[in-house]
Amino acid sequence: MRILLTGLNFPEGPCFDRNGDIWLVEKEAGNLILISNSISRRYKVDGAPNGIAIDQNNLIWFCDSRQNSIRTFDPLLNLNTTIVNQIEGKSLKMPNDLAFDKLGNLLFTCPGDSLDDNTGYICCLGQDRSLAKIYAGMRYPNGLAFNTDQSKLFVAETGTHKIWQFDWDTEEKKLSNQILFAETGGPVGPDGIAFDDEENLYVAVYGSGQIKIWNPAGLQQPPIDAIGENPTNCAIDPSGLKGIIITEARKGFLVQQPLTKKGIV
Repeated sequence: MRILLTGLNFPEGPCFDRNGDIWLVEKEAGNLILISNSISRRYKVDGAPNGIAIDQNNLIWFCDSRQNSIRTFDPLLNLNTTIVNQIEGKSLKMPNDLAFDKLGNLLFTCPGDSLDDNTGYICCLGQDRSLAKIYAGMRYPNGLAFNTDQSKLFVAETGTHKIWQFDWDTEEKKLSNQILFAETGGPVGPDGIAFDDEENLYVAVYGSGQIKIWNPAGLQQPPIDAIGENPTNCAIDPSGLKGIIITEARKGFLVQQPLTKKGIV
């Protein structure tokens, strides 16, 4: 175990870019952070950046729950851009986390600010920049991740302590066949999630101090210690060299734990 960074102001959204470098956010400080060659650098973007996804061009996409928007950051130009901030004539409901499918469609969750409010929803921003709600009526939809062939989308619903599995049609941009995959427990519930290349699902269960793990059959595996009570998210190195990276909010840590598995690009 290594603690890579300390003193972070609500870290979230760790992600590996195409160069193998690590990105994360300081949600309450309005920063993106890059760790490259063991050196960290902060980029001020304001708002409340949360989940991160990185496209094929190494452009950083992130949710901003304070500005109610999906934004991008170009590290070469030090430029951030708001891509979308409304749907159906209303502000987005505090976007939280996001993921790309193989065609470049961007799916993201909009939970709002209450675990008991069942008006959270999932959106799809198409390659053509069309935007649609593809699922609604959720209690704080949070982390989301595709399986290895992207035929299925998994979504953490924090308010119910559940992980849901959906079939995903990338051409039609539709979710179907909702199945309960796991119940996470924990005093708060599941936050960010990630898959390894063997389709084991890693879930940061906020308030539990653990990254809980389920195998493809839905059987729970031994957990990983988050070195703090409030893990918010995790990312697994696709090269297999850096293990699993965990953001922990109570102590403000970025933690690196060894792992024999590789992440999904």
